[in-house]
Amino acid sequence: MNADASNPIPTIIFFIYLSFFPLIIASRNLKHSSDSQLYDDDSITYIWPLPSEFSFGNQTLAVDPNLSLAVSGNGGGSAIVKEAFERYKLIIFKHHSKLSKFGVSYDIEKLNVIVHSANEELQLGVDESYSLLVDKRDEHSIIGEITIEANSVYGALRGLETLSQLCAFDYGTKTVQVYKAPWYIQDKPRFEYRGLLLDTSRHYLPIDIIKQVIDSMSYAKLNVLHWHIIDEESFPLEVPTYPNLWKGAYTKWERYTMEDASEVVNFAKMRGINVMAEVDVPGHAESWGVGYPDLWPSPSCKEPLDVSKNFTFDVVSGILADMRKVFPFKLFHLGGDEVHTDCWTSTPSVKQWLQDHNMTGNDAYQYFVLRAQKIAASLNWTPVNWEETFNTFPTKLNPQTIVHNWLGSGVCPKAVAKGFRCIFSNQGVWYLDHLDVPWSTVYYADPLEGITDASEQKLVLGGEACMWGEKADASNVQQTTWPRAAAVAERLWSNKESASSGNTTLTALHRLEYFRCLLTRRGVQAAPVTNFYARRPPTGPGSCYEQ
Repeated sequence: MNADASNPIPTIIFFIYLSFFPLIIASRNLKHSSDSQLYDDDSITYIWPLPSEFSFGNQTLAVDPNLSLAVSGNGGGSAIVKEAFERYKLIIFKHHSKLSKFGVSYDIEKLNVIVHSANEELQLGVDESYSLLVDKRDEHSIIGEITIEANSVYGALRGLETLSQLCAFDYGTKTVQVYKAPWYIQDKPRFEYRGLLLDTSRHYLPIDIIKQVIDSMSYAKLNVLHWHIIDEESFPLEVPTYPNLWKGAYTKWERYTMEDASEVVNFAKMRGINVMAEVDVPGHAESWGVGYPDLWPSPSCKEPLDVSKNFTFDVVSGILADMRKVFPFKLFHLGGDEVHTDCWTSTPSVKQWLQDHNMTGNDAYQYFVLRAQKIAASLNWTPVNWEETFNTFPTKLNPQTIVHNWLGSGVCPKAVAKGFRCIFSNQGVWYLDHLDVPWSTVYYADPLEGITDASEQKLVLGGEACMWGEKADASNVQQTTWPRAAAVAERLWSNKESASSGNTTLTALHRLEYFRCLLTRRGVQAAPVTNFYARRPPTGPGSCYEQ
């Protein structure tokens, strides 16, 4: 097992553990995660997403329900870690708190968390690596507690999630157990951007539902919520500078205040998740004109937004300036997809403006996107745009633009070849509203497909599963999202070779079924894994693990 020189976890514990590693192997019959052993019936590793490197033994350890926490290092005072520990204790000891037994001898009574940095800023590329050791004190082991070590608090959060998946309630002893101990895990994500798009325009989602989705994202180690807040159907967000905009909400009860948005951002940060907001311009914006009809080219032709008026860009600027106060993530999505310029070329006033400026409809499309990018850049945001902007005028885009692929394969290879960064969301594999896409198709898609040059591969930030809301609301958004979003999550976190090697049925499927049941135990309405259509209920009686 080799430490990654490019991303070290520099601790005494790590090197001491390596020094004693041969002795522990000899005494515990420690098994390594080779391809041939990992998925044997007695050694399948039910961790999702699969860690980078890990080893395990053959012992079962009992965990004290009064597990104590000791946090050290420069980040030892972190409220994020302490709150996460209490949150995970409620998950791990959910049964034990009701059925605890007196006089039980516990092997593990303490959790040590070592965080090397006190910096809690959450941005793209934050260090999420961690190491995790679970062992008990005896004559062969110098470490008697669980130890999580990370460079950042967000790496510590990922370690806590992995630990929670190792802990299982035993109904016979009525204790929480860790099977196949001792465990040593050294883990880090494959991609820095691991996202889920949530659409709250096609159907409004209450704040509590959004929080439930964020919680479930943390269980799969996803780290970016792409909040597609507004679209042509509704404008639910408060914009103090232009207060009539949210007249475009479906009803007065289906709205988000700025305080709501801030609450979502803070809730997500406590789980190591960035929130990237989207204002899709100039198309997909008909709802804007409910409050400000002058934004429409005409009362009968309502989108794209009127490119000929400075007022349009004043509103865009006001929206972004207000949102910048709430959304600290450095990436901001400006949409730019599916822009049909017929309203511009058929509305006399706009048509005249185009002629005066010697522009075609496509020229005006470019003009609008680039002007919106300048507004975002002036607010210290990095613009993200759907791929149509790159497909139409790649040489004109802000060079910092992140191209968001969705229409099909082959876009990221073209984008990175021209020096742009790219996010992969090919609709044929990672659009969750496509209910007939099976989990295996989702799982084996790869953001680096067609990209062999190492320097170009680095420009692929990662990818994102997209949960569009045309046919999903609070009643079914979770079972449409999960478990297929978990297949995306492992592709983005785990080493491709170790996660997908071997026969599908004997490897990923068993672990995904187990993870789906873990989600349901935690209150997430995750659908069966192998139904032909996603989110369909079971077809008959049976175990959660064989649906």
